[in-house]
Amino acid sequence: WPPREAAMSRWPAALLPLVAAVTCGVVAAAVCPARCVCASNILSCSQAVLSVVPTPLPRFTAVLDLSHNNVSRLRADWAPGRLAHLHSLLLSHNGLTFVSTEAFAHVPHLRHLDLSSNRLRALDENLFSDLAELEVLLLYNNEIAAVDRTAFENLARLRKLYLGRNHIARFPLELLAEGSRPPQLALLDLSANRLKSLPAGELLALPAWLRDGLYVHGNPLACDCGLYELVARGLRRRLGAVLDFQDELRCLLPPAKRSVAILALGAAELLNCSEAKEAVLEAHVGDTVTLACDSRLRAPSGAREWLTPTGRRLPDDGSGNGSAALLANGSLRLRALRAEDGGTYACRVAGGALNETLYVELLVHNSTGHGAPDTLNTAYTTLVGCVLSVVLVLIYLYLTPCRCCCRAGDKAPAPRDDSINSSVLSATPNHDATAPADSYRPHSASSAAARGQNGKFKGGGGGGTAELACKEGARAQRKMSDPDSVSSVFSDTPIVV
Repeated sequence: WPPREAAMSRWPAALLPLVAAVTCGVVAAAVCPARCVCASNILSCSQAVLSVVPTPLPRFTAVLDLSHNNVSRLRADWAPGRLAHLHSLLLSHNGLTFVSTEAFAHVPHLRHLDLSSNRLRALDENLFSDLAELEVLLLYNNEIAAVDRTAFENLARLRKLYLGRNHIARFPLELLAEGSRPPQLALLDLSANRLKSLPAGELLALPAWLRDGLYVHGNPLACDCGLYELVARGLRRRLGAVLDFQDELRCLLPPAKRSVAILALGAAELLNCSEAKEAVLEAHVGDTVTLACDSRLRAPSGAREWLTPTGRRLPDDGSGNGSAALLANGSLRLRALRAEDGGTYACRVAGGALNETLYVELLVHNSTGHGAPDTLNTAYTTLVGCVLSVVLVLIYLYLTPCRCCCRAGDKAPAPRDDSINSSVLSATPNHDATAPADSYRPHSASSAAARGQNGKFKGGGGGGTAELACKEGARAQRKMSDPDSVSSVFSDTPIVV
């Protein structure tokens, strides 16, 4: 027989790729673990009654399916070598009770990890910190009751986290709070756990696109109006997490802990919660406000457009008063507010096949502050009232005109005890209680209408009375400063300005 090299040199060139493929297939079959099926870069060992991860594992494996086995512990050395191509690891239905914190050190490029339907009870510190490229993590249907705050650190690309059907009693707000949540997280499933309360205020402050991926149905939540507002807003915005599971969004109503629908808490026979209002912003003239385009679509800022109450579109060609500006995140900033800037603003978001329009109601109050105008007006009114009172007193004391007349036949002045002691600032005359009752009667019995304004008596008279008035003219001018007259000005009678 001729040498092997000489024989192969005589084969047609078209057969060489086929020979290479068969040779590679023989090599791949040689390294495929027992009870497993290898197809290209996929290694399937599902339902193989395995208690440990089989070895050796082909280094070109991209998908490893170990589901429905009996692998109860995932140690750090489950993969002796580095699996640089592995991007999907399926370990569901194995009865897993332990996962080493170094179990994923050999699979740094893992993007999909399925640990669902096992018996895990806790997520330890930095358990998944080696998986910087992980996008989907399935942990539902376990017995997880404790979640370390650092378990999901360094997961910069995590988009979906499934924690439903566990024993979690504390809401992991750090997974949603700004600055601590994975930056690309868009879905968090916490359904069918043991949550008794939700931080409704913090959740309402989240962007709508993140609330659209928050699933909390099937928890023994305590009924309150904050919970009602959270769910009602989600229904109004047609968020999928509420719209698709509104029948399962229930809470326990004290004291009997009766299960009722959360959306029914607005009924008068339940909690009579007020209707939830959204996107209503109040401001004052001169303020600077920012209107957020809280869309559930994660569209880029360039796909957002604002429409002002006057019909002006933003971004525009730069026309207008320059007080409105579109920010990089899609929000609208208004500076130096005017009263006419109030009204309904619309934000239109284009998200490919789905578009959305949001409305923000801006109320502009015609004042420059929240409490200063009232305080200033009160102080100013009080000051003016005091000054005016002093001026009236001075006018009364020093500028009262002389009522005497030296011509015979003129009317006599009113009795001094009556006219002098009566305050012009008082509602009632200051009569002398010790004077006889008939001292205030008119000397002429002509009519009862002889009394004048403010209790002053208009006496009809003869020349003797006028004479008396002329003789006492000098003293009549001085009597305005008598002690009785001053005391009437500062009497207990309120001063009305």
